[in-house]
Amino acid sequence: MFSIFKPTAKKASTPLTCDIHSHLLPDMDDGVKTFEESWQIIQRFEDLGYRKLITTPHIMNDFYRNTTVGIQTKKDQLISFLNEKNSSIQIEAAAEYYLDESLIQSIDNNEKLMTFGQERYVLFETNFLTEPYQLNDFIFKITTQRYKPVLAHPERYEYLNKNFTKMEDLRNRGVVFQLNILSLIGFYSVPIQKMAEGMIDKGWIDFIGSDCHNEQYSILIEKAQRTKYFKKALDLPLLNHML
Repeated sequence: MFSIFKPTAKKASTPLTCDIHSHLLPDMDDGVKTFEESWQIIQRFEDLGYRKLITTPHIMNDFYRNTTVGIQTKKDQLISFLNEKNSSIQIEAAAEYYLDESLIQSIDNNEKLMTFGQERYVLFETNFLTEPYQLNDFIFKITTQRYKPVLAHPERYEYLNKNFTKMEDLRNRGVVFQLNILSLIGFYSVPIQKMAEGMIDKGWIDFIGSDCHNEQYSILIEKAQRTKYFKKALDLPLLNHML
């Protein structure tokens, strides 16, 4: 029997136009080294439809002692360089903080952290093997100061791998999760890819970020965007779209 009613079309996924995690400010960390290298990568982002890049140099006491002033100065220099290239992409800067004693001290001293978005998102990472003993205390302190903690690439931490109870606890404490797009093609490892896919299945992805460090990363982003799970992630209420 034929129906006179047409089936409801599935709503098209919203494309990703804002990246919130990259290392594109030259000579600040383990990312790009020159403005020209930044430009080559940024052109790829533009070709993929990105309109805004929030780049996030490492702040890590033992390795990358970057400061807010230094990051903002380098960001302004990059914008000037891009203006000479007639680039229309919007560049902002925050930081990727490493959870160490220096970060805890900054919070205890009420020092202003680098954020992005109206929600005052703070991107942070931890060591990859074991859960930091101060993790819950850090989350409590940072949320008390009305920051919104964003855990960078949770799929990559060994202490979270398949530990969905701990991940749910972090989300209940107010932490939002940022997935690395290249995790979806096994760039870091197959187990990390499976973890990333499992998080998407659970709807536990709030941001997608490139974590782009060099040209190789930018080339592989297009491949990652063709995967089934990237398209599935786009159907989630990603916060990238709110920036």
